[in-house]
Amino acid sequence: MIVGVITVVGLLVTRMPDISPLATPDQLALPDGARAAAVTMGRDFIAVVTEDDRILIFGRDGALRQEVDVVGVTSSTQP
Repeated sequence: MIVGVITVVGLLVTRMPDISPLATPDQLALPDGARAAAVTMGRDFIAVVTEDDRILIFGRDGALRQEVDVVGVTSSTQP
């Protein structure tokens, strides 16, 4: 049984795909006055949500791809 466990562990270690982390830039250049509130990463992008309600989409090379203004939506219910 011990030999079986060792064999299974050996197979898992040698057959597992390379799970190396994705390359990311050391720093991202945010526009003047922007402060990051949240950061998330996708397969080929990095999204930064700023405190002034914008979403900045960067490529993995650190270049700004897109800027999206977040417009607040308020709903009012009438009785």
